[in-house]
Amino acid sequence: MPKLKSKSAAKKRFNFSSSGKVIAQPAFKRHNLRKRSQKMKRQARGTMILSSSDSKNISKYMPYK
Repeated sequence: MPKLKSKSAAKKRFNFSSSGKVIAQPAFKRHNLRKRSQKMKRQARGTMILSSSDSKNISKYMPYK
């Protein structure tokens, strides 16, 4: 069987923790931040762990992680 290719976009955007959970950046922090509440901007700092349903899709995109 040939090797499977990973999605390049997923490689750039997601990482895996040592326990296998998917780590991502929160969305909506690029521009138009004056519209967003201060609470939303504060809670979107750093990284977050994706839900199990989302992480199933990401792990399909990155078969060797």
